[in-house]
Amino acid sequence: MSDNHGNTPAAWTAVVVGLLGFVVGAIGLMLDPINYTIFWVGVAITLASGVLFVIMAKMGLHGSTH
Repeated sequence: MSDNHGNTPAAWTAVVVGLLGFVVGAIGLMLDPINYTIFWVGVAITLASGVLFVIMAKMGLHGSTH
């Protein structure tokens, strides 16, 4: 396990971008009629948060801060 318990810039950035993706996707589902384009953009943003996390972790932004 990590010493930082996920309290790193990489983790926080991934969480914020993932949350943004969920919000965008939810907006697409709430529209009448449902806008699948906006929904899939939200899905892509959410998936990009995982890629962003891996990139930031490899840059050293997920290391121990203790």
